[in-house]
Amino acid sequence: MMIKRVAKNDRRSNLWRQEMIETPVLIAGGGPVGLSLSLELAHFGINCIVAERNATTTSHPKMDLTNGRSMELFRRTGLADKLRAVGVPNKSPFNISWITDLAASGHELCRFPYLSAEDETWRRRVTNDGSLTLEAPLRVSQILIEPVLKQTADENEHVQVKFSWRLESFEQDAEGVTSIIRNTQTNETQTVRSRFLVGCDGGSSTVRTQLGIKNEGQPNVARLYMVHFRSQAVDILQRFGIAWHYQTGKGALVAQDDKEHWTLHVFLAPGTDESQIDPRVLVEEWVGCKFEFEVIVANPWSAHYLVAEQYSAGRVFMAGDACHQYMPTGGYGMNTGIAEVGNLGWKLAAALHGWGGSTLLDSYHSERHPVARLSWATSQRHLAVRFELARLYAEAGDLSGDSPEAAARRLKLGQQIADLGNKENEGWGTEHGYRYDASPVVCAENGTPPVFDPEIYTPSTWPGSRLPHLFLGDGTPVFDHLGTWFSLLVLDGSNTSVIERAASELGVPLTVVRIDDRNAEKIYARKLILVRPDQHVAWRGDTLPDDCHELLARVTGKRV
Repeated sequence: MMIKRVAKNDRRSNLWRQEMIETPVLIAGGGPVGLSLSLELAHFGINCIVAERNATTTSHPKMDLTNGRSMELFRRTGLADKLRAVGVPNKSPFNISWITDLAASGHELCRFPYLSAEDETWRRRVTNDGSLTLEAPLRVSQILIEPVLKQTADENEHVQVKFSWRLESFEQDAEGVTSIIRNTQTNETQTVRSRFLVGCDGGSSTVRTQLGIKNEGQPNVARLYMVHFRSQAVDILQRFGIAWHYQTGKGALVAQDDKEHWTLHVFLAPGTDESQIDPRVLVEEWVGCKFEFEVIVANPWSAHYLVAEQYSAGRVFMAGDACHQYMPTGGYGMNTGIAEVGNLGWKLAAALHGWGGSTLLDSYHSERHPVARLSWATSQRHLAVRFELARLYAEAGDLSGDSPEAAARRLKLGQQIADLGNKENEGWGTEHGYRYDASPVVCAENGTPPVFDPEIYTPSTWPGSRLPHLFLGDGTPVFDHLGTWFSLLVLDGSNTSVIERAASELGVPLTVVRIDDRNAEKIYARKLILVRPDQHVAWRGDTLPDDCHELLARVTGKRV
């Protein structure tokens, strides 16, 4: 990557330094969202610098699910197979099991069975109705994701990764942003001049704080204690068979790799003296017996429901935990962030390439802020179910023993769990069924849009929707035929010379994808569909509009 260094001698600015580094985009934060944004930008030929305050990738497990929509976006940038290589084995299921405990005398109360990634991949081949994501979800710890992303970024000519560098401050003007970054080990400072700054710098975001953007929502909705540990006692920790999560009314045990890495999260009662918590005792009490294990990381943590009131200000943007924090019920934290940078990356690139307008950049907030609020609301419903389950456990009485009374209590509680269901892992609408209805760069159409349900995904090409995934007759997915930038799907052999000429005159990169497929004609419902770089529908119709210049100007943010 070529970094331009220029002498700077403007004493009117308090950001004066002898040497200034120039780059199109500075990304503050090198977690999964920041590193993913760097690779999104590289996908579109844009150079960037990633400044991460930590010296290494995370040692905290944090998230443990990369959902199907995130995996679609990772496939687009060549990351899907790399991530699967470090995830749990493809044959491992996503089962959720509710138990009394994992002792030899323990009992399984209710199991929600889910297919493995291998079986989910096969299901996509035989269920070709647009209802599923192209990629199956992936069970993988953030501890394992980040090194893959960092190595890929390190090897990319468009990305410079600078770990142990923290964003200190920034000032923006009409032409760009001047930032000071500080080395957390040597205390050295550097000045970086960029066209845009993106804060992917976590819940305590320096970018959000210096912009003065407030969060809305509720902090500290729950307090938990996390113990990440290593153990090969699979006979105990998977006593009732392979399960992604073993759960009780007090907490959940996450199988990070189905072999030796596990994470326990236990809810803490108000007033708990956290200084007196022994993580080894906590684990053994929850499991129900003693066994061999090594504590890797242990700490209390607080769950919040917070969303930033604005996602950007001028040339400065935010993504990931910098603009939203959720209780991880449903796995909407990192996954929401990956979709955000999938949305933001191409827009920044379009602006830097000269054909994306100011409204395109403004649309980032218009499109993604409602999705953040949707994820918040969905996760909050899931947490309410967990609290209800905790109450049911507490009221169930003694669940141990082999007496008919104890068996009846277990049967009753198991049925109550089954009746409440496991929507926490079935929020398909929230994951990939949302639409950008309020977007200024999506061409709205008359009529009634499909009803949105956070739990059910209904395939649709209604403008603003994610294009439904389909396999064509030759076995290839439609997504793999899409161009890097805008793609026009043509399902009827229409003459597209008018819009191709308009795109050329406006400098908008456009790929025409001709499809002769009866199933696609039925699912996609229109003969012509204009798809954005992030796989969302910008416009659809059965004939091209009279003014293709106007259409392209709107979807690229040149005209409202």
